[in-house]
Amino acid sequence: MQTIIGGQFTEKVIPLINDAKNKIRLVVFDWRWYPNDPACNCQLFNQSLVRAVRRGVDCKAICNFEGIAKTLSALGIEAKKIRVANLVHAKFIIIDDNFFVIGSHNFTQNAFSSNFEASVIGEDNETTKKLSAFFDSLWQL
Repeated sequence: MQTIIGGQFTEKVIPLINDAKNKIRLVVFDWRWYPNDPACNCQLFNQSLVRAVRRGVDCKAICNFEGIAKTLSALGIEAKKIRVANLVHAKFIIIDDNFFVIGSHNFTQNAFSSNFEASVIGEDNETTKKLSAFFDSLWQL
């Protein structure tokens, strides 16, 4: 297990995305896109996902806002806002069914640079399977 504190998110997670071979699954409460600030940490994270899609990695994302789902879909990331009364407040990433990232980080510039956030990277197969099953159950909603 590897701990991610605050602004370490992009330096620790982008290399995992860059090494993804098959699939990435993402669930997040708040996700922002910064087209006018391509060098900000969050946009570097976003760009790493677009590069993964261009390499042929199957990327799917669940988010709370239709606007970001449309932005992601236009870039090849299959994304959806699930149609339920409750918000999706979970925040996690599964990469190639090998790694998971879970914690408090939303995919926003504030989360990646100024908020007090904590997340972890893990390789536990049992946890990865449970998170994958949770993702699949959300995807069906």
